[in-house]
Formats: sequence, C-alpha cells, structure tokens
Amino acid sequence: MRKLATIRKIKDLYPIKKADAIETALVDGWETVVKKGEFNVGDTVIYFEIDSWIPTELAPFLSKGKEPRVYNGVEGERLRTVKLRKQISQGLVLPFSILPNSSNYILGDDVTEILGIQKWERPIPVELRGQMKGDFPSHTPNTDEERVQNIYDEYKEEHNDEYEESLKLDGTSCTIFVKDGELGVCSRNFEMKINEETQGNTYVKMALKHKESLEKTGRNISIQGELMGSKIQGNREKLKEHKLFIYNIWDIDKQKYLSSNERIEMCSKYGWDSVPILGKSKPFELSLEELLKKSEISSITNPIAEGIVYKNTSNARISFKVINNKFLLKGGD
Repeated sequence: MRKLATIRKIKDLYPIKKADAIETALVDGWETVVKKGEFNVGDTVIYFEIDSWIPTELAPFLSKGKEPRVYNGVEGERLRTVKLRKQISQGLVLPFSILPNSSNYILGDDVTEILGIQKWERPIPVELRGQMKGDFPSHTPNTDEERVQNIYDEYKEEHNDEYEESLKLDGTSCTIFVKDGELGVCSRNFEMKINEETQGNTYVKMALKHKESLEKTGRNISIQGELMGSKIQGNREKLKEHKLFIYNIWDIDKQKYLSSNERIEMCSKYGWDSVPILGKSKPFELSLEELLKKSEISSITNPIAEGIVYKNTSNARISFKVINNKFLLKGGD
C-alpha cells in the first residue's frame, strides 16, 4: 500500500518571489507551499503526497470556502500538483501535533490509515470492472514504483549504477500469468475471474489474447504492463485497439525478474508489445532538479508524456519513476 501520509522533517525553507504570506518547504525531494512562519527548518511534520484524499476535518482550508467534495463517502479534497505564484507545490504539510498520541511515532512512520487518508483514483470504467477472484497472487510482486522525490537521497548513496530508461505510459496496470497450466489476470490490486460471464472484460480479453504465447514459453511466468486504449485514462495515445505494453517479466519458479535484455528478447520472440525503451544511463549523476527536467518529454503520440521509469540493469527489483510535472499540472494522476 502506498504511504500517502508519513512523518518527515522539513529539510529547507525558501522564499517565493513577490509572495509575502507563503514560502516553499522542502520535504525530502518534494517542494510544498506553506504559510510563511508556520514551520522551521528541522521541524518534524506530517507530509501528505499528491493524490491523497484529505478529510475536511484535517484541512478544511483545502475547500477554499466551498462545499467539500465527497469520495468514497468521505468529505474532503484531493491533493493535486498546483502552481502558486509560479512555484510548483506538491502535497501538503501539517503539524506533527495533529496526530493522536504523537509521542508514540517516529520519523518515517506511515500514518495513512490512522488519519483516514485514501488514495484518490479515477472511477473504473465498466469495461474494466470484471469480477474479483481474490487478492493479488502472492507468487508475483505487485507493481508500484516509488517516486524519485521520496528516494533520491537514499538511492544516490546506494545505487549509483546503470539503469534502463523507459517511457512511463498513462494506462492501467495489468498482470497476466500462467502457472501450472492455469491462466490468470490481475488489475493493480486484485486477481480477476476468467469465465464465460467475464469474456467482455478488457483485462480478460487481454489475458486470452496472450494465453497461447504464454503457454509456448513452457514456463510459469507473469507478464506485467500498462494496459492502454479506449476508455482507459482518456486514451491519451489515441490507440485504435487495446494494447498491453510490457515493462516486467517475472519468473514465478525462480522468483526473480528477467533482466532488461531478457525481457526485450522475449517480447520480440513472442510478439508482445514492449514499453518504449529510451536508453540507459546513470540517473544519480544528475541532480533531482535535472531528473525532473529530463522527464519533460513527449509520449508515443502525445506531446506531454507521463514521465520516465528507471530500472537498475543489475537488479530489476530496484526501480523508480520520475513523473513529468507538466503532465501533473495538466491534470494527470
């Protein structure tokens, strides 16, 4: 589960041009606009990431005097990437003191559930809903790369290796697997039923499309990718048919990801679509600001891409994403 609300420290504070009442707080790699004088460098605070659904009782000012919106029965507001006085602001900083029994917590603790924070997600189209079979299977890791702002300092110290760069596509996560002769398909968080009643479901259609080629591998294997096309995230790439762009292949028996080269070779051999590969680099030779700027590229057909995914070429379990702020300012998730 994504850590939407965590205990962190304010790393720095700096002024905003022509702004007397607000300033920018730096929390790890996140820049967030705060009320001037409310916090000091080194303060322990609660940081809420973008796409958090914040209940009204925690931050009524987010509704700007209007009636709060409602999401999953909770009144509140979604945190978006915004610009204030030409300064990008991402997330929300609130005082540590809002936590009940705040003395029981330490730096880095996840307080998402304690504060009733939900991850805001777009409504699921009918074609994707299907029938849930159960939780995401334990034999394959779930996919959710960490954002670079959360890991930059740590990774710069520990993982200054070569990484594969691939285009971050704006679709929905899909995992298809064959294990002991059984075909399975999962959305981001759940396994879905494959039966006569679900034949019209987009996930199921994609699983059936890949069934024969997966069986031909002769392996217990999972392919993971971005499912894209009509009625998915607005179909920003204007695809005429649904496609699965693969970014991971997991060997179920060996419990390991295939390397970048192995994955690309397998996609080619079996006719699977791969995410567009941009090249290889050592990303931590760049500053965080430079990495964010580098993500401001075009996508397959759209002038504004979602961003770039980096995978360590020596260990594919080590990965992160750099989301294009121009994409987020345009309303992307």
